[in-house]
Amino acid sequence: MIAYYCILTLLPLVYSQECTLSDRDLVLPEVPDWKRSDCPCYHRDSDNYTCPLPTSPRARLNSPLPPCSFLPKQFLQCAEPYDHKGNTTSFEKLGHGCQQYGGQRWEDVEKAAACCRVLDCIECSGPRTFLREGFPCIRHTNHYFVTTLLYSILLGFLGLDRFCLGQTGTAVGKLLTLGGLGIWWVVDIFLLVTGHLNPDDDSNWIPLI
Repeated sequence: MIAYYCILTLLPLVYSQECTLSDRDLVLPEVPDWKRSDCPCYHRDSDNYTCPLPTSPRARLNSPLPPCSFLPKQFLQCAEPYDHKGNTTSFEKLGHGCQQYGGQRWEDVEKAAACCRVLDCIECSGPRTFLREGFPCIRHTNHYFVTTLLYSILLGFLGLDRFCLGQTGTAVGKLLTLGGLGIWWVVDIFLLVTGHLNPDDDSNWIPLI
């Protein structure tokens, strides 16, 4: 009985984290393209809630349909987390999204909420558009770890590795000193391997050559 009332208490929280999602926010178009007439209660052009909407927490609990926010990602379309570009005020106003990107270890990568929408004609109860937690704040900008490491080993004395990472100032210094007479050359190889030398734009390595 206690567990039953705990579920009744938590159900309003399940239906509270709504958001706004437009088609231009989505990475891929929805396939197949269902019409509203195919499923009038479970389409993106219908009301955000299923019809008829359960009127009480007990009715929601007794509903045979699972809450939409409980569905796995296979049944959702999600936008990319909003990029606040390090603006704390913007993040606090919106309440979700990424403040910073980067981090080469999983525990160092920031996780954010993104706006998701249930695929058309998937039957569930509650808001069909909602926030889903757990999206990693990662961004790729054409930086390959293996390629950069080879540049560092073979042509590091010319600063080519730092040029590729966008660190132009230190790259010029490395070039003019021929890799710090070899010392800077070796140090940068060590920094790359240990994850302390990363792209200047805080993007993540592409896990291919």
